[in-house]
Amino acid sequence: MGTRTMHKTVTFLAGFQWLFFMFANTVVIPISIGGAFELDQIEIVSAIQRSFIFTGIACLLQGFIGHRLALMEGQSGLWWGVILSLAATASTMNLELATVGGSIAVGIIISGVLVAVFGLLGIGELLKKWFTPIVMFVFLILLANQLITIFLKGMLGLNTSNSIDVKVAIFSIVLAAITILIHVKGKGIISSLNLLIGMTIGWIVAVQLFPIVATETIHTTPFLTWFPWGQPAFEWGIIITVVITGLLNTTNTIATLKGAEAIFEKETTPAQYKASFFMTGSLSTFAGVLGLVPYAPYASSIGFLQSTGIRERAPFFIGSLLFIMLGMSPQLSAFFSTIPESVGNTVLFVAYIQLFGSAIKNIDGLSFNPKTVYRIALPTLLGLAIMSLPAVTFSTLPQLVQPILSNGMLVGIIAALFMELLYYLGTKNK
Repeated sequence: MGTRTMHKTVTFLAGFQWLFFMFANTVVIPISIGGAFELDQIEIVSAIQRSFIFTGIACLLQGFIGHRLALMEGQSGLWWGVILSLAATASTMNLELATVGGSIAVGIIISGVLVAVFGLLGIGELLKKWFTPIVMFVFLILLANQLITIFLKGMLGLNTSNSIDVKVAIFSIVLAAITILIHVKGKGIISSLNLLIGMTIGWIVAVQLFPIVATETIHTTPFLTWFPWGQPAFEWGIIITVVITGLLNTTNTIATLKGAEAIFEKETTPAQYKASFFMTGSLSTFAGVLGLVPYAPYASSIGFLQSTGIRERAPFFIGSLLFIMLGMSPQLSAFFSTIPESVGNTVLFVAYIQLFGSAIKNIDGLSFNPKTVYRIALPTLLGLAIMSLPAVTFSTLPQLVQPILSNGMLVGIIAALFMELLYYLGTKNK
């Protein structure tokens, strides 16, 4: 009886651990997206509620009828970066934010339907062949760079000013160092909860260092809000960019399910790929309607599972249910919406540094020669170079292709796929 009670206690605590992991990876996304689309605080709180509830439901659906593994289904980092980039270039394209947001929503719905259908048709088996280790390396490096750049701006106070806020910058750097030290030097659960601990410490200290002027009580809107970024619009350059993003986002599913094979000690079946793609596509379609960043299995779940050593689904389901309950409380959602921007960005800056390690693992053991270097360096450096250019640089191009060619991540991944095609054709003709 004592052993059974102990097992239940461990399972419940492990469920809380999943809750913390889901929270740390979710809470900043609706806040940053709300800021990008200049939404009111009341709408951001509503978006946080939707994000918590819908993410919990997404995890349950994947765990029960999708790939059926304990892997977080969350708002995709690739999607997040592209949406923020498109919102930032609205003025360059002479478009209203609502028009950009409405076009993004239409593109998300279309891409969600396509991914769901392609999943049922067995796209997983095809993508496993196309997305070679080199393509995965390029994808992860560009994703890391895009997100790290976004987080660094928030850490330095550049989202509210054109110059570095020294006080905010020093605070963020110290918090990042503390969070990293907890992860590296901490043991067991302390190390695995480094993001939560860092966020808690940072939030407490930030309130003391940067007191917020008291505002009126926040009231929430109904959490089910249709098209909060803007009513459906049809700027085809944006829609095409978003649809391409949705197709490229399938790399998250491939990378996560392939990586999970070593954790769960069994090969992912074609049926699991089909179910996972169909579920991700269906969830993303609803995300477009509800103004949420579309979904994908989180590759970072693999590191989480390695840290905790708990692979059972029961704690995962408990964490998902707790996350839904958290989202159901408007007061809690309103409270979490007040997390200082510098704290949220610093914690995620630390979290996504790990993407670099995941990228390197893909090319570990690869023999380097001129052909290999071109396959890796050309798409990676091309993507990074485009990312460094100001959006106005592309204003002379046709408006239809501006959103695509000005996005370094999309150009880099497309270039990587093209280079792999050339390499395949070259080796086949020998």
